[in-house]
Amino acid sequence: MSFLLVHEDREYLLAPGDRLETDLGILEVPADAESGDTVETHLGTVFRVRKLRGPDLFHHLERTGAPMMPRDIGLIVGHTGIEADDTVLDAGTGTGVLASYLGRIGANVTTFERDAEFADVARENMSLAGVADRVDVRTGDVTDHLGELGTVDVLTLDTEDAASVVEHTPNLLVSGGYVAVYSPFVEQTREVVQTAKDVGLEDIETLETIQREMDFDDRGSRPSTAGVGHTGYLTFARRL
Repeated sequence: MSFLLVHEDREYLLAPGDRLETDLGILEVPADAESGDTVETHLGTVFRVRKLRGPDLFHHLERTGAPMMPRDIGLIVGHTGIEADDTVLDAGTGTGVLASYLGRIGANVTTFERDAEFADVARENMSLAGVADRVDVRTGDVTDHLGELGTVDVLTLDTEDAASVVEHTPNLLVSGGYVAVYSPFVEQTREVVQTAKDVGLEDIETLETIQREMDFDDRGSRPSTAGVGHTGYLTFARRL
């Protein structure tokens, strides 16, 4: 299990026994480190040991592309009700932020990543997140393995060909199971929705995920005009 070592605006993702050399001094993480402890560098700079939470994974895991935003992950968990000991099939691992969140909830996740180098990074990230025992990162295209995976409680997809996987959901999902699809483009979303209808899924719903931060200053309060609030589209559907 890794921890965050925090000093003011500095944060480092480290494991017990790790050694870090910075301008603040050499920091050695004790093998018995626990959340709430303090550790000093050889120059006397104090770092606080902090337990990892989901947002820390988003900020500190090694990236192989744009990871799914925490707000999108929250919608997936909220709309599908993923819980401890659920079985989840995920495709389009990428950095593995979604898979790591679900593993930390207690779900058992099998996730497929086509790019072998990305898959290797995702495996390292699962170890850093402390979920290597719950998240099985496989290299390959999930569509080549659908017949050997059995049924799952939830299917999560972040792939261009998501509709071709949704087509198989009657055989992939348990009764009452959910599929959640993240799509960056409306065209992909429309194809997913139509496929979900064609195969008889229910409770089909698509959301555009938009979120704006608030600015507060002496003049008043208003939504921030900086940044882009839109991330993508999430489609949810359920098997009878």
